[in-house]
Amino acid sequence: MAEYIVMPKLGFDMREAVLNNWLKDIGDTVNKGEVIAEIESDKATLELEAQAGGVLLKLLAQPGEVMAIGANLAIVGEKGEDISGLDGGAAPAKKEAAAPAKKEAAEVAAPAREETPEAESAAVEGDYPGGVKATPVARRIAEEQDVDLRQVSGSGPDGRIRKADVKAFLESDKKAAPAAQADSEPTAVPSGLDSEEIAASRLRQAIGRRMLESKVTIPHFYVTSEIDMAAVLELRQKINALLPEESKVSVNDMIVKAAALALRDFPNLNASFGGDKIIRHRRINVGTAVAVEGGLLTVVQKDSDSSTLSKIATDNRTMITRARDGKIKPDDVEGSTFTVSNLGPFDVDDFVAIINPPEAAILAVSSAKKVPVVVDNEIRVGIRMKATISADHRVTDGAEAAQFMQRFKEILQEPMRLLV
Repeated sequence: MAEYIVMPKLGFDMREAVLNNWLKDIGDTVNKGEVIAEIESDKATLELEAQAGGVLLKLLAQPGEVMAIGANLAIVGEKGEDISGLDGGAAPAKKEAAAPAKKEAAEVAAPAREETPEAESAAVEGDYPGGVKATPVARRIAEEQDVDLRQVSGSGPDGRIRKADVKAFLESDKKAAPAAQADSEPTAVPSGLDSEEIAASRLRQAIGRRMLESKVTIPHFYVTSEIDMAAVLELRQKINALLPEESKVSVNDMIVKAAALALRDFPNLNASFGGDKIIRHRRINVGTAVAVEGGLLTVVQKDSDSSTLSKIATDNRTMITRARDGKIKPDDVEGSTFTVSNLGPFDVDDFVAIINPPEAAILAVSSAKKVPVVVDNEIRVGIRMKATISADHRVTDGAEAAQFMQRFKEILQEPMRLLV
């Protein structure tokens, strides 16, 4: 039976993507899971895998077209099958086919965002008054409190504004409103012969939206620890002596594993804020921020707490290579529940990172350096690394974040725990 190939949802805030090119022609055999096209989202160029197998019977989108998530891109089925009821068919037929695809895409997306009944009721609205996506309850509260919804950042699916977002806006510092307004009404900037204008890429625009949303809607706080890295660097050297070049473990792989193990004891940091509830994630999927041309991507290593160091190393190396080659897969960037941002390779003493919504925390890791330290009342040379957790104060508090950092530090300073 003929089926549609649809535009998948690649992250909770994705609304559309560009179809770059087809890798299959009409009449070609397509296997389920086979890469058949390249698409470009706000984040990167991605490989589109077929959601069904068969013969490619019809292309419904052409290279260069911007397609909404859930949109039908192609039809696959049996050779010679009659698709007259599908090909450019009646609206009801296409709508019925697209709806399950959209639902499936939403379920495959990052587990960090769960829809509430009010969000579901808003999902069936046809038009959005004022061009702003918001639930009916959020609109009622905004009207009662004289809040301009255009100044509120939404944390619901596709950026929809929920009741909790309006309440957070009302309770936030007065500085939040000018910050949000600045995003929609840019201030005057210099121009002319002394300036150069460079168009912001889709990735850079997406980063701007996400980071503004994070800083305006999430009350960040920070906890920093200094960690003795001598033992973990020594263990890494011993491990890599036994491994081939393509399987060697990086310091970041060991940091990812240590963070994942620490998260087992502090589930509030492996969570998301859901308005009137905290959503704890059963899986620990640690994302690693990766610098790519034009911006930043986060690749996600799944089940990081139960994965071996060698698996973490292999997964991350493969995904980072794909990210930098512009060949990243949707699964590479979906499902993170906690993120590590490591600037260690860039000779950085200390920094803080902005939380990646809808996560509750992010860990900023600096360079491991030789510094003078006091041991048994004597000054010696030690190797120290500073790490700072940025946490969402709606989900956790300073004491819990500090205890997480203590646990993270203990694991790295007794690194055999990484192998147990």
